[in-house]
Amino acid sequence: MRIITGKYKGYNIKGDNIIGTRPTMNRIKESLLAMVQNKVKDATVLDLFAGSGSLGLESLSNECKYAYFVDNNLRCIKAIDENISKLGATNARVIYKDYMKAIDYFAGSDIKFDIIYLDPPYDEHLISGAIKRIQKNNILNPNGIIVCEYDKENIDTNMTLINHKDYGDKSISIYK
Repeated sequence: MRIITGKYKGYNIKGDNIIGTRPTMNRIKESLLAMVQNKVKDATVLDLFAGSGSLGLESLSNECKYAYFVDNNLRCIKAIDENISKLGATNARVIYKDYMKAIDYFAGSDIKFDIIYLDPPYDEHLISGAIKRIQKNNILNPNGIIVCEYDKENIDTNMTLINHKDYGDKSISIYK
């Protein structure tokens, strides 16, 4: 798996072979990035279920202001740290926490985001709960977006759906 856009284009991402991760396929990632392209530059980004960190790394490559990576798998955290280090990116932080505790941490630290990527394990159906907690803790900036990648999940939210695409059994939805 590689970074497919921006200044780090072509860099091989480590961590796509970790058990329990399911990296975003390049075709889906390309489409997703096209949908958010005009919002990434200078944005504060959260890759909440980071896995390999692919979406956050793409954001760093496309000049986001700062990227936070959260995962509760230590092997993923180490791989993301290694990727960030090899890129020489200094505008990133990797956090080893459960997603609920991470959202609470950001709220307590008064950290807000312009883009939040939610790509949790498909079979756990965590997106609706994560969005509710994000809203409750007010960590999304007023013009911010939440980008969701999922499979066969009904997302229950009062946010406005601004873009949606299906790719076979996988879907991308963007909420504001």
